[in-house]
Amino acid sequence: MAMCRGDIIDRMSRRTAALSLASIALVALVCVALLVPMPYVVMSPGLTENTLGEYEGEPVVSITGERTYPTSGHLDLTTVSVTSPEYEPRLPDILAAWWSPNDIVLPRDLVYPPEQTVGEVKQENRDQMDGSQAAAIMVGLAQAGYDATDVTVSEIVEGAPADDVLEKGDVIESVNGAQIAVTDDLIVAISDLEPGTEVSMGIVRGGEPRTVDLRTEPSPEDESASRVGIFLADVFDPPFKVDIELGQSIGGPSAGLMFSLAIYDLLTPGKLTGGRYVAGTGTIDASGVVGPIGGIEQKIVGAHANGATVFLVPAADCPDAAESDLADDIDLIEVTTIDDAVTALEGLASGDGADIPRCGSGAP
Repeated sequence: MAMCRGDIIDRMSRRTAALSLASIALVALVCVALLVPMPYVVMSPGLTENTLGEYEGEPVVSITGERTYPTSGHLDLTTVSVTSPEYEPRLPDILAAWWSPNDIVLPRDLVYPPEQTVGEVKQENRDQMDGSQAAAIMVGLAQAGYDATDVTVSEIVEGAPADDVLEKGDVIESVNGAQIAVTDDLIVAISDLEPGTEVSMGIVRGGEPRTVDLRTEPSPEDESASRVGIFLADVFDPPFKVDIELGQSIGGPSAGLMFSLAIYDLLTPGKLTGGRYVAGTGTIDASGVVGPIGGIEQKIVGAHANGATVFLVPAADCPDAAESDLADDIDLIEVTTIDDAVTALEGLASGDGADIPRCGSGAP
């Protein structure tokens, strides 16, 4: 079929116009995609701070009213940098993080619950940091041999063996001669007894020590275990002042272990690190147990970049830590309690570190 030159030109013009419109639409879609907030956050290696060091001339950990000893080396707390709750990353941010060997991308709701406001998230992080510092002081003092906790009766079950024998506010110091340092000590001491056993408790009431006797009864939860019918609280009562002042804005609970170790190091003779650059992470509870944290691989990267040669890893995080690209370049020490951490660091300082538990091949 014959077509005139004008028909061909007209068809080409329509095709060109269609392609132009399609190109404009594609560019517009790309621009929108680049600008639309993404429901993710990026987690990267974050700040570190030496808990044995100073910030602007002031010590991070200071102790007043008790003798302290010289220290050396580093006991760095480590952090991860997480996208701020006020900012929603765009596609280029997410793509860059996916390509980075040191960053990870997480769904936003896992980090910032949608039912919480930005202010609530920030306050929760501050509260967690405050709580971790209080627990760290308690544990650090206990590890150094100081009694900083009163195991106190907070409630009494009506009709239970403790009713009319113990009073709210009583401080329990011993059970059948065994010293009680934290509530878990008392729970174990009582529950392990056969129901109906006579118990002698050393208590302090109104500042006066005394002894009371009572007989255990079966626990409602487990009739083979004993109870006396009290609720307890660990009341923090340090014998001297311990302050923690960070030079950087850091939130969350994961610095507890490193604060405790710094306090212990300051209060005991010798240098815990042996002059080494040690970093680490982990929550700490009143009994000295080290808990898992998030972002262990990012924390290892940040610590290594700053010069750390040893990293203390909560036992539950060891599998992830062993997967780090730096597992062969930094000594990854596995710790379950603060006592594990102290023992490991003392072993390294003395040159006897071959039997220390490690997360990967490390550098013994």
